[in-house]
Amino acid sequence: MSFASRTAVLVAAAALTAPPVAAQRATPSTYAITNARIVPVAGPAIEKGTIVIRNGLIAAVGAAVTAPADARVIDGTGHTVYPGLIDAYSTLGMRVATGGGGGGGGGGGGFGGAAPVRPAGAPNSTMPVGLQPEVRAIDQLGDGTDFSAAWNAGITTALTAPQGRVYEGQSALISLAGGDFASAAVRPTVALHVGFQGIGGGQFPGSLMGVFAALRQSLLDAQHYALEKAAYERNPRAAPRPAYDPSLEALLPVVAGTMPVVFRANSQREIERALDLAKEFKLKAVIGGGTEAYLVADRLKTENVPVLLSINFPRRTAAPAADADPEPTRVLRERVQAPRTPGQLKAAGVRFAVQAGGNYTDFVANLRRAVAGGLPAEDALRAATLGAAELLGASDRLGSIEVGKIANLTVVRGGDLFAADARVSDVWVDGRPHAAAAPAAARGPAGGGFGGQRPPGLEGTWQMQVALEGQERLVTLALRDQDGQLRGTIEGDLGVNDVLNLEVAADGAIAFSTIVTTKDGTEEAWFRGTLANGVLSGTVAITGHASGRFAGLRQSTDRARERQER
Repeated sequence: MSFASRTAVLVAAAALTAPPVAAQRATPSTYAITNARIVPVAGPAIEKGTIVIRNGLIAAVGAAVTAPADARVIDGTGHTVYPGLIDAYSTLGMRVATGGGGGGGGGGGGFGGAAPVRPAGAPNSTMPVGLQPEVRAIDQLGDGTDFSAAWNAGITTALTAPQGRVYEGQSALISLAGGDFASAAVRPTVALHVGFQGIGGGQFPGSLMGVFAALRQSLLDAQHYALEKAAYERNPRAAPRPAYDPSLEALLPVVAGTMPVVFRANSQREIERALDLAKEFKLKAVIGGGTEAYLVADRLKTENVPVLLSINFPRRTAAPAADADPEPTRVLRERVQAPRTPGQLKAAGVRFAVQAGGNYTDFVANLRRAVAGGLPAEDALRAATLGAAELLGASDRLGSIEVGKIANLTVVRGGDLFAADARVSDVWVDGRPHAAAAPAAARGPAGGGFGGQRPPGLEGTWQMQVALEGQERLVTLALRDQDGQLRGTIEGDLGVNDVLNLEVAADGAIAFSTIVTTKDGTEEAWFRGTLANGVLSGTVAITGHASGRFAGLRQSTDRARERQER
């Protein structure tokens, strides 16, 4: 039986026969995935090996491993098994609190513009909702959450926390098995999360200035509370015992520098404000979101502050119309810059893990875009697996395929995770399989993206003529293979820039965009065409301009080199 069909049968059987959670813990479950390519991350790839899963843990892995007699054997031929991908900052599983709008202050958290999952109030708190650091995500999770969108993206584990207001709460690292969250908690408490959004509703703080005043005052109060408690412990007879304060109690590990503080910050100014506050109170800071982290990469490196980086990259989802208004230059720059940020942080020596930013449909595609933007593929994989586990304090149990670790796995059919035609076929969470749905066609302008193998003869240097608004322009398109990914640059009468959003199909179809310079300034151009009989030709569209056409031939030296290689 094939890997996909065998896994589907096991998934269905598990759904029909699964006992209650308490009984599951006592019921042995042994599987063996054989003949699969295995990428442990912590070591070299195993081209043909076996993974044995027993009681939710990895019991054995290697090229010479034999499936135990009691194992359910799954043939992994044609599949690659990775450690389960980790979403390093999410609201997965959180129950949505009702009521209470947000006030002013900083914005953006990398969650795709979704309504914030606001923290519910903590009982017996001395502080208003939104200023309660004692709120815990693990206490606000909803059993039976549907994680299918995350599974389809290969995600098996997530850091989850409420979002919105000032003290957003303490995050939890959870396995995305669904069902009972009490058994899904990998780390019930990971970090305190802070946002720069006022409480609203006429309550203090309602402005950015008020938010920072409230943060500073609460941290000062926590420091004083710690001194009072320490003095009492040294000599209980010298003074009355301090009154117990749950909010200040929750801040004690924060001001002691033992609990990380994740600041939800995207703009350069937000990040700098967070770093300034962390430096003032000696906090163990982490940046969550980090859209403009590349602008402060040197400081992040110097101060050893990691980033939970959103890879919910901005992307045009429709081809530009000739009568549409041109997009602002700022929007174009953000779209070009976003996929480059991970590579720039890596080059600067900044530690980071990746988060989906609420966009699970494009999570794997955006990992590939980060690779195309300059991040080495092995570093992209690490940022979604072992690197994330390290930053979240769980590398002893997650992030790599090693004996004794939790059997959270991502299985890919069709080659490497970063190959254009590969897709997640299923995931394993706590040693149990969950099938991933077949993805819809990849998104792209005017009719969607492409899949399949790269057509031969595409790499090289192309001399092209572009006919646009009655003018002929000459450009040079250079396409090259880099780490298994097709990348390119374009230069000439339209300026010099990288090729973006490059998609190809085995039948010769190609689409890409690039930033060009016209009489109206900097704009984005979309090229769509085909490679046929050695000619690359098609249409070009720029927002606010009439559509044009392009055609080109590869340089003769490239054609000669290809004949020699054949």
